[in-house]
Amino acid sequence: MSEFFDPYNADKPLMLKCSCGRDHSVAEHQAEEAAAAQAASTLRERSESSEFEAYSRDFIEATLVKALFPQDAVRRRFLRAVGKGTAMAAISSVLPIASLQAMAQEKGKLEKTDLKIGFIPITCATPLIMAHPLGFYKREGLNVEVIKTAGWALIRDKMINKEYDATHFLSPMPLAISMGVGSNATPMNVATIQNTNGQAITLHVKHKDKRDPKQWKGFKFAVPFEFSMHNFLLRYYVAEHGLNPDTDIQIRVVPPPEMVANLRAGNIDGYLGPDPFNQRAVYDEIGFLHVLTKDLWNGHPCCAFGTSAEFIRQNPNTFAALYRSVLTAAAMARQPKNRELIAKVISPQAYLNQPETVVAQVLTGRFADGLGKIQNVPDRADFDPMPWQSMAVWMLTQMQRWGYVKGDVNYNQIAERVFLITDARKHMKELGMDFKAGPGYEKHTIMGKVFDPAKPKEYLNSFAISKAA
Repeated sequence: MSEFFDPYNADKPLMLKCSCGRDHSVAEHQAEEAAAAQAASTLRERSESSEFEAYSRDFIEATLVKALFPQDAVRRRFLRAVGKGTAMAAISSVLPIASLQAMAQEKGKLEKTDLKIGFIPITCATPLIMAHPLGFYKREGLNVEVIKTAGWALIRDKMINKEYDATHFLSPMPLAISMGVGSNATPMNVATIQNTNGQAITLHVKHKDKRDPKQWKGFKFAVPFEFSMHNFLLRYYVAEHGLNPDTDIQIRVVPPPEMVANLRAGNIDGYLGPDPFNQRAVYDEIGFLHVLTKDLWNGHPCCAFGTSAEFIRQNPNTFAALYRSVLTAAAMARQPKNRELIAKVISPQAYLNQPETVVAQVLTGRFADGLGKIQNVPDRADFDPMPWQSMAVWMLTQMQRWGYVKGDVNYNQIAERVFLITDARKHMKELGMDFKAGPGYEKHTIMGKVFDPAKPKEYLNSFAISKAA
């Protein structure tokens, strides 16, 4: 059969352009795949260097210590009081599963090796995706199939039905699924945050003269899912500008890959969505970046890597191997020198199926904003894997605020059951570290307002616009 068209293949659409669906030639497609393969080879070499292995170990250790000491001043006081050696011994005695550092080195017999992992084709999934072509899963003895999935409701259903072993989640989804909000209650866990920041509010170019949200009454916006940071941040943003998100604007659920097409068709005025689709709207000259979500909450979580509590119980060594794979990828993705190569690796059809230049603009933070400027924001997207339980508490307050959850909520209990940081709190008193906030909790600042996870009810009741009873 010709390399150009495949008219007798029942599994492929018959398009008179490249079989991947993009508007480029076969030669350009092949060149892109060759560049991606070369980039993957370079990144694999870097991942196997002694320098990166040392960096990765330090990255995991620093991530864990940060979980125990959310406030750096407390960490410094503790180190000065007891010394480095004593601190290392004390900390290693209370980290989860005999410490994830040990987990990153000690390999038990895998209970299951053939795994299916779902993902949505967005840059938020970068660590989970790149671990596949870079061979991080295979290095751990896992045969992983990463499966591009059409939308978040399908991700949820396939996890509940056990069709996927683990998945790319929107970080509020495991909370909702575990609580039985919007689905049957099925205990889920967030193992790592896949990305922080990395989203934006994108508006149609016809609205360049309507930069003040007070002018948005009647606008139609898209978000990828109800239980998403996108929905919660959009609601928060317009409410802070005096609009009721349930009466003054319309919010629709649209799968991320369909957002640009809906913006082009005029079905929506804008969206708070994941990249690369914000940057793709600029690339296609139909949208502009109104604001990066980094500017609303710098360091906010978005997507997560997770699985069911049952899978972890039944396959602890396999889960540890998955954890190692994704943490290694996150450590590599955090290094700016790797970002352009990563863009080459994850842009092709099998993963994001987007122009490399679009993905590179997102990951490097040097991008056109659609308003005639080139911006340089290195942390537009980042990959800090720590699943702060205080983030989960904030999400729960917003689920209450907008009526998704009724009645009282045991914030800490749910957060600690779903977001896996550490079981160290019960040991803190033994070490003289009985801090009020405890491990996994830190204050966050959202649009200039401080969220204290120790006072979630007061925070919830502080909003003028809310559906909470």
